[in-house]
Amino acid sequence: MRNLFQASRVLLIDMASTLLFLAAYLLTDNLFLAVGLGMAVGLAQIGWHIAKGVRVEALQWLSVVIILASGSATFVTNDPLFVMLKPSVIYAIVGIVMLKRGWMNRYLPPIALATVPDLGILFGYVWAGLMFFSAVLNIALALTLDAATWAAVKSVWAIASKIALFLIQYAIMKAIGVRRARAAMSAT
Repeated sequence: MRNLFQASRVLLIDMASTLLFLAAYLLTDNLFLAVGLGMAVGLAQIGWHIAKGVRVEALQWLSVVIILASGSATFVTNDPLFVMLKPSVIYAIVGIVMLKRGWMNRYLPPIALATVPDLGILFGYVWAGLMFFSAVLNIALALTLDAATWAAVKSVWAIASKIALFLIQYAIMKAIGVRRARAAMSAT
């Protein structure tokens, strides 16, 4: 259970700017405030890593660049359709970055890296697939729904799909990891 909380903590920290954006937007219905807060948190996270001397991973750099670029474009265009289609571009870019073999190792506890490193690689590709699917789904939603309905559906999908995949991955990796560890112990 400790490993689940450790992995969840890293994932939540990486999603902090997105979660803050969503919360601010849902609470205030102010797109500019929500985008500004998301941008500020993204910058603060990178700054904190640099100040602490912690290595900033490629996905974190990508995240802050996307947040800044898309946030700036949101301020410039003030176009609801742009805002609605923008996540598809972001999902596609993140999906491409997630195709890098082993990107998920940062999120795995040492025991998982020791017992199921192959599953970490496999699930890295599954996560990339989720990003590509989400990009296509978002285009369909943006072109067929009004902005308020899109925001509600998109928010639920964005959070629920990631939580569901995270829990599925955890359960599978845990079960196979335990089985492999027991087999290794009985072989010695």
